[in-house]
Amino acid sequence: MKENKLAELSMDFSVRIIELVKELKAKHESVIANQIGRSATSIGANIYEANYAQGKKDFISKLEIALKEASETGYWLELLYRTNYINESTYNALNDQCSTIRVMLIASCKTAKQNT
Repeated sequence: MKENKLAELSMDFSVRIIELVKELKAKHESVIANQIGRSATSIGANIYEANYAQGKKDFISKLEIALKEASETGYWLELLYRTNYINESTYNALNDQCSTIRVMLIASCKTAKQNT
């Protein structure tokens, strides 16, 4: 159940980031747009992959990769905010969503490791 919620949240987040990427590219900012697009969409991709892991270690590995990508995405969001490519309300909304995903990934990794 938790992984389904996590997959759902990561998909919603990816959709919002893709919309942001479109806006950034319209402003001719493609370097950071490409970076945040890759890291943010990778979160969900790894969560989905974890559902078909080849064992507990592979499952944990996929979730840990998703966590790293979420952390990187947080960096790009802050950089976009500090360079005025996104406003404070956009930053806060996206960063809160990203933070929620990170917290859930940390809890999922911890639980999976305890059950190993």
